Amino acid sequence: MIKKKIAEKQLIIASSNGGKVKEFRQLLQNFPVVVISKPRELQVDETGKTFAENARLKALAVAKATGHWSLADDSGLSVDALAGAPGVLSSRYADSDSGRIARLLSEMATSKDRRAHFSAALCIASPNNEVLLEVMGRCEGFITNAPRGHGGFGYDPIFEVESTGLTFAEMGHKKKQELGHRGRAFALLEPVLQSLLTFRQ
Repeated sequence: MIKKKIAEKQLIIASSNGGKVKEFRQLLQNFPVVVISKPRELQVDETGKTFAENARLKALAVAKATGHWSLADDSGLSVDALAGAPGVLSSRYADSDSGRIARLLSEMATSKDRRAHFSAALCIASPNNEVLLEVMGRCEGFITNAPRGHGGFGYDPIFEVESTGLTFAEMGHKKKQELGHRGRAFALLEPVLQSLLTFRQ
């Protein structure tokens, strides 16, 4: 009976970003959950000043609205030469992935300091306004001079992961999951989530 209940657990991904939802489906494929993206009409204002605050806001709001556990992610790119920008505004830096990349490369055109890092905050909340767990992951790297690779999404083509010589867009899914900020955050979340699914039915 317990296994049946676990198998029927729905987990709502608090995002309309197809790339993120796809990554979470892959990360969660061995978990006893049905992964569902949030309704497109359900919008949450990201008013937090940090990735963790925004992830918490989204997880709580989506869980309350849907009546199911919700997993929210807030992630972004922080560039040293731009004083940490775009940071929490990463997804709002322009109207499209190509526009965001073009703006960032333009703003860094004369910068010799190419250091940057990706951060990912993950939060799972329940419908009764309870934060079940929160974790953070980080990946160090550099901004390239031009896009490279055809995989991934967002800033992936211009972020070269430290000590690899590859951008996220040049990596396969397994490698990106191992080294990426979201994968590292998920590695911290994984054992706690497994425990929650077993004991919080």
